Amino acid sequence: MPRSRSRRTGLRTVNDINVTPLMDLTFLLLIVFMITAPTLEYITNVSPPSMSTPQPIPEEVEPLMVNLAKDGTIWFHKEPILLADLIARLRLEQQLRPDVKVLIRGDEECQYGEVIDIMKAVKKANITSISLVTQPEP
Repeated sequence: MPRSRSRRTGLRTVNDINVTPLMDLTFLLLIVFMITAPTLEYITNVSPPSMSTPQPIPEEVEPLMVNLAKDGTIWFHKEPILLADLIARLRLEQQLRPDVKVLIRGDEECQYGEVIDIMKAVKKANITSISLVTQPEP
């Protein structure tokens, strides 16, 4: 005959979930992404020339950034692209946002003709607002 337990065990079930470690992890990841996100914008190693200019007016629309590296590589949306493909991508962006602006950020040691070629590509994409990014003079 099986024995029946007369004593109750001291264990009881817990129906609560402890979310404190989950919140700690969430805040840690938030802080890490807040620190690393601004550095991802300028991931291409480009040092623009210096020039004295007034402070820029804040933009209502996020401009498109085209980077020209020292070796002549063109970067658009953090990926290398050929000049012919850049025209097609800019046309697509212009159709989505007619008032789009393009910022060209070229290395100081780039050839002048390469920057002009990018400006021609932007013009062929029917974008009229083009600006060159420079560093402030010391």
